Amino acid sequence: MHLKRLIHAVCLDRRNAPGRFSNATLVRLSEYLSDGYKTGVRPVTDWKRSTMVSIDLMVYAILSVVRINILLSYFGQWIDEFLSWNPEDFDNVKQVSVPMSSVWMPDILINEFVDVGKSPDIPYVYVEHNGLVRNYKPIQVVTACSLNIYNFPFDMQNCSLTFQSWLHTIKDINISLLRSPEEVKDDKSVFMNQGEWELLHILSKYNTFSIDEEDYYAEIKFNVVIRRRPLFYTVSLLLPSIFLMVMDIVGFYLPPDSGERVSFKITLLLGYSVFLIIVSDTLPATAIGTPLIGVYFVVCMALLVISLTETVVIVRLVHKQDLQPHVPDWVKHLVLEKATVLLCIRNQHRLGPDPSRDPDPLRCNGNGVNPTDMVGRAEPAQGARAGEAVMDSVLLEVSSIRQFLERREEYREIAREWLQVGYVLDVLLFRLYLMAMVTYSITLGTLWSVWQYV
Repeated sequence: MHLKRLIHAVCLDRRNAPGRFSNATLVRLSEYLSDGYKTGVRPVTDWKRSTMVSIDLMVYAILSVVRINILLSYFGQWIDEFLSWNPEDFDNVKQVSVPMSSVWMPDILINEFVDVGKSPDIPYVYVEHNGLVRNYKPIQVVTACSLNIYNFPFDMQNCSLTFQSWLHTIKDINISLLRSPEEVKDDKSVFMNQGEWELLHILSKYNTFSIDEEDYYAEIKFNVVIRRRPLFYTVSLLLPSIFLMVMDIVGFYLPPDSGERVSFKITLLLGYSVFLIIVSDTLPATAIGTPLIGVYFVVCMALLVISLTETVVIVRLVHKQDLQPHVPDWVKHLVLEKATVLLCIRNQHRLGPDPSRDPDPLRCNGNGVNPTDMVGRAEPAQGARAGEAVMDSVLLEVSSIRQFLERREEYREIAREWLQVGYVLDVLLFRLYLMAMVTYSITLGTLWSVWQYV
């Protein structure tokens, strides 16, 4: 019995003996703060007094814009009236880090959250001796943002981040800015400025709203205004398209009576089609609208098709005119007379071959005498009836040759006329095509220049 009492006394002495952490200041302070603390109760001594949560925002980077993915730092602080102490009682310790799970946390959320970002887990908060709790943590926000891609790649986006208490009304939790709106607006100190997007400014606005006209909620909306850097898209999208269109204009200087122009235009059209297939994944795709650069590509494709159609028509005019009639008089008047003056074509006859290059050998000889007349005069001189049959066959052959040459000369005259019409129409359509392309390019260039420097 005596031995049992001795063992029990030793055990009691060990329980009552000070532990190895009993003199640690932070341990004593932690035990002091956690003694009777309730994490589920709003930390105010007067329940009628609301808890003011001050928040701040700093943007680090814009990771993507298909779904707005922003890396930012969230700063929140509030007064916890149950977490205060006298620093003199704890070796002048004025602040301490405590686990986030052991203190009361406000339910401040971002309304535009659409996905859970890969934010690092920061399990601690700072608590100062006067009860000020500071919660600093980085957040990767994947939010819903209404994209305006009409000006792509010279677009600006305005994405909002709304912070509010999900459950508590303004009587329980109110929200305020930690800094002034001017300081928040121009703060780019931590933004990584080497990406695709440029941070212009961050606008902030405090607002209250009510759902049932009885309970009011507080919110702070941050508008992150960013602008895209267009250099990459200008080099990879606009310049190749411009080069192809310039080559299409250069193709008009090929002779219209050669078939090389058609094959050249078809090659350009196929090349532009392949180019559009390659860049289709680069353009932003939304169901709301189409970017202007997409309209630009479609119009360029239409211009290439029009250019090819014009080339086919002109080539048809200047080739295979054997079955065509003479050029109508009204076409000669409009095209060969009026259009040549309008287009400043001084000598349209140079566009076709010279008729004097291929005279009809049966028209006249060197002395201006028709060879058939010579044969007619030679026939009575022969006086031989035996040669009449031979001469008749010779005259028939000579007459058929003459008719063939006359028809050929007529066809050549028709060909020269249609060739002149084709050349004049080619110049007219080329200038109209060039005027349309220059006007379209100047309009788009002006719009994109204005949007870039807005």
